[in-house]
Amino acid sequence: MTVAVPVLPSQQLAALNETYRAAMMRKRIRFALASAIFVAALMIAAIGAEVSPGTFVAKIGNFVSYFDRIATLESGARVWSDIGEWFWGWQKWLTLLGETILISYVGTLAGAILAFALNFLAADNTSPAPWLRFAVKRLMEFCRTVPDIVFALIFVMAFGLGPMAGVLAIMIHSVGALGKLYSEIVENIDMKPVEGVRSTGASWISCMWFAVVPQIAAGFASYTLLRFEINVRGASVMGFVGAGGIGQELVVAIRKFYYSDVSAILLMIVVTVFVIDIGTGWVRGRLFGKDVRA
Repeated sequence: MTVAVPVLPSQQLAALNETYRAAMMRKRIRFALASAIFVAALMIAAIGAEVSPGTFVAKIGNFVSYFDRIATLESGARVWSDIGEWFWGWQKWLTLLGETILISYVGTLAGAILAFALNFLAADNTSPAPWLRFAVKRLMEFCRTVPDIVFALIFVMAFGLGPMAGVLAIMIHSVGALGKLYSEIVENIDMKPVEGVRSTGASWISCMWFAVVPQIAAGFASYTLLRFEINVRGASVMGFVGAGGIGQELVVAIRKFYYSDVSAILLMIVVTVFVIDIGTGWVRGRLFGKDVRA
């Protein structure tokens, strides 16, 4: 069956083409203007931050040479040529790495429990009072705005060197970060179950437990696992200020120029983070009923 395709009159077609070209020209001008503004803002920011491309080019060799040094043993051989010499302190480092994981675990768990308790007060659709919502949101903002390593330094000064400072720092920062994520999940739930439970005369706590928690449990668990993975990396750095874990040994190796020790410790941290990333990713996938591919 033949279908006739209507052809517009030449004048009408020319007008449509002209309108299309004008629209495309305006789009290109807007894109070029936005690009120019972005580049100008980037250059101004780079100047303000004293970012010098010349310095980067001149000093890039130091960066490369440092990685060359940490891949070399005291004998001058490459680290992979003598694994025993490279990982001479693996037992001590593994113990400290386990301490780092425990710091992250305890801090994340404690922070998640507190964030779970506070997020219902911060969510717009579940908070019992506007003033309470405002206060809790500001508290969580403070907890996540101050870097965790700053909290660790404060707690080291207060409680002394050791894992306790790291646990408290991770806990407080996790309260702010997880509380924000949790409250956003709660704000997107279906409120009909809440209204149904409330209509029975149930208390606010009962409404949260029976109507809200079943809807958000998987999301909460997923974000908590992700936060644990992030906190393992954070705990590795907190050792720099004496908050326990593998970071203390790493900063000693850096300061004393034990180059091969630096690479060995870094490799252990990286492998640990990889394993935790794959493990938590698998668990998150199982929670949501999806197959996870590494």
